[in-house]
Amino acid sequence: MKAFEIREFGIDSLALGDRGAPPPREHEVVIRMKAASLNYRDLMVVKGVYNPKMKRPMVPLSDGAGVVEEIGSSVTRFKKGDRVAPIFMQTWIDGPPTREKGASALGGSIDGVLRELAVFSEDGLVSSPASLSDVEVAALPCAAVTAWHALFEHTHLAPGESVLIQGTGGVSIFALQFAVAAGLRTVVTSSSDAKLSRARELGAAETINYKTNPDWEVQARKLTGGLGVHHVIEVGGSDTLPKSVRAVRTGGAVSIIGVLSGGEPSIGPRDMLVNSLRVQGIYVGSRAMFERMNGAIEFHGMKPVVDKVFPWTEYKEALRYMEGQSHFGKICLAF
Repeated sequence: MKAFEIREFGIDSLALGDRGAPPPREHEVVIRMKAASLNYRDLMVVKGVYNPKMKRPMVPLSDGAGVVEEIGSSVTRFKKGDRVAPIFMQTWIDGPPTREKGASALGGSIDGVLRELAVFSEDGLVSSPASLSDVEVAALPCAAVTAWHALFEHTHLAPGESVLIQGTGGVSIFALQFAVAAGLRTVVTSSSDAKLSRARELGAAETINYKTNPDWEVQARKLTGGLGVHHVIEVGGSDTLPKSVRAVRTGGAVSIIGVLSGGEPSIGPRDMLVNSLRVQGIYVGSRAMFERMNGAIEFHGMKPVVDKVFPWTEYKEALRYMEGQSHFGKICLAF
């Protein structure tokens, strides 16, 4: 079978080669991959920024969807022909995260999905929502589960309460879609008026161009009567976290999801202390969260926003497209 491998760091060093396709063991399932999608993490992994000590060769990408081709002798959760998606952390089934669960992350800790055939434990898979195509399902495992986790698994937002969402990448657009479906008041930031216009088409109540309005945290407070938003989906990192803390109201929450501008400390504890803020890191989520999210997607008839689909063999071109930051929603690959 064909598979991409990270042998040396760098987009130009990615190698497409042949790998053996081992038969499934007792509780394993062989998946023929149909689609995959990119996250910013994948770009960092390929460049060697995410984990310079990562073992190599490594098959990249955490997010994919496919069809069960073969099952082990004791598999009970799936049968041949079922449409499935691997979960981001193969051993995080339910409950809180642990270091051990984190060590099972696809495309970083263990081989990912960018291969024609892949073997997974039956416990590391979920059924694909019937209403979605394989490409749309491939957009879900990291970005959508992360957004769902941030909004609904640790916070208790009521309809009409406000959430500020940074940017228009994969996680951010899923957060917007989920928040709108839940009746939340959404404030979206971007440096592009064209992207903000598309966000309003998806239901954003308010938008702020942070390039023309660099004090966007002040504007966010004005939009909420001076009180601040209830929740911030923080994807920026060091440069934006101080503003997020100032944009949120007393007793509010900031979900830290990304480090696009760096991961160095940039705030002290004072503002969090005096305003009783809850600041929480969100590192994707469990299989149980994925399954709850899929139920909501089916119920609401939601469709992932896919910006562009590349043939899977054009993975390098897809990564360069992500580097350009012109996308709105998800960048996907089709097998």
